[in-house]
Amino acid sequence: MSLLSVRNLSVTFDVMPRNAWPWTKPGKLHAVNDISFDLAPGETLGVVGESGSGKSTLARAVIGTVKAASGAVMWEGQDLMKMSPRDRRAHRRETQMVFQDPLAALNPRMTVGEIVAEPLMTHHPETSRKEAREKVGEMMERVGLLPTLLNRYPHEFSGGQCQRIGIARALILSPRLIVCDEPVSALDVSVQAQVVNLLKKIQRDMGLSMIFIAHDLSVVKHISDRTMVMYLGQQMERAGARDIVKTPQHPYTRALIASAPIPDPVLERARVRPVLEGELPSPLAPPSGCVFRTRCSIAQTSCAETRPALLEVGKDHVVACPYHEAAFDGSSALNGTQTPRMT
Repeated sequence: MSLLSVRNLSVTFDVMPRNAWPWTKPGKLHAVNDISFDLAPGETLGVVGESGSGKSTLARAVIGTVKAASGAVMWEGQDLMKMSPRDRRAHRRETQMVFQDPLAALNPRMTVGEIVAEPLMTHHPETSRKEAREKVGEMMERVGLLPTLLNRYPHEFSGGQCQRIGIARALILSPRLIVCDEPVSALDVSVQAQVVNLLKKIQRDMGLSMIFIAHDLSVVKHISDRTMVMYLGQQMERAGARDIVKTPQHPYTRALIASAPIPDPVLERARVRPVLEGELPSPLAPPSGCVFRTRCSIAQTSCAETRPALLEVGKDHVVACPYHEAAFDGSSALNGTQTPRMT
């Protein structure tokens, strides 16, 4: 049985045009459009895509901080969207979030000990100060920080240390699901590896499930079991983390993979990269049919007429492109092979 099942989840926002009259009808911004996936206990789902693709909105809708327009978020068979506020508050102990900006996510007026202990004291007010301090100290050691640092303030730590504090705060309630919203994008490359390895170790030790959001497919491949690619609020492809890199089926997935540099300078200079021309369309006025067709090299006339359904092309591998075989030659852009140009 899946721990988390998301079915046909959509999130829209009302947006008023600039300089609009008071009686003007607001436009609909489709941030997330008909997303479905399952997450098993102990599994990590990576979510990748450009800025504006709806990754963070999807995460917040799953957590419950953003209201979904339609669909269902099922937790062990129970629909979270139909829970009463009291029941949903109790469920928040099971799901926690790690944010993108480590310093902005921490209250500068609170000590590190107070920051990490705050969720514990909120959800378990019967916890004594001594017991809370002991648990905070244990969690600080688990994320690689000394318990003697509890009385310091966030500005006294580096970005990587602040992210470790944020992870400790998310784990203090022993949740079963952690949603990581681009937790390493603001960190140096060397620190990114440390934080990713820390998350993998903690997940293994605590048996956590995880949704890991990032722009970099190489990072997602390292930490995830499965990967979902999003574009303009819709799901383009979903497969095993290694399968999606070795045999990417959707043109957008191949473009994302090709954007990652190869450490070998000879291969890097020799390969031909697919280039994504143009800007991401506005979610206020998305293209008809396939939302990626305006930047796709293999787009057909029919792509503008109907939205492509998710096709199963392998074991647990689905792609939203009926013409995916037209441009896929069985080789990966990460290997330096030639791929079709995106126009």
